[in-house]
Amino acid sequence: MNRVTLRIDGTPLQVDAGTSVAAAVAYVRSGPRRSCSGQPRAPFCGMGVCFECRVRIDGVAQQRACLAVVREGMEVVTDA
Repeated sequence: MNRVTLRIDGTPLQVDAGTSVAAAVAYVRSGPRRSCSGQPRAPFCGMGVCFECRVRIDGVAQQRACLAVVREGMEVVTDA
């Protein structure tokens, strides 16, 4: 399988092509964001309904990581 390189919060990561951004984020941290009280949040539904996996992808905020597929050179920023 082909591999692609992306950056998550500035950290380079190589994953298989076709991997979801949510899965790629899970390789480097427990979840993409924190609740108002500081608790880590992670993908819950895995199909774009719960919005718990929101990240910034290539400068575009509020993207659902579970629905996005990694691509070469992608920049992902979490708020965790």
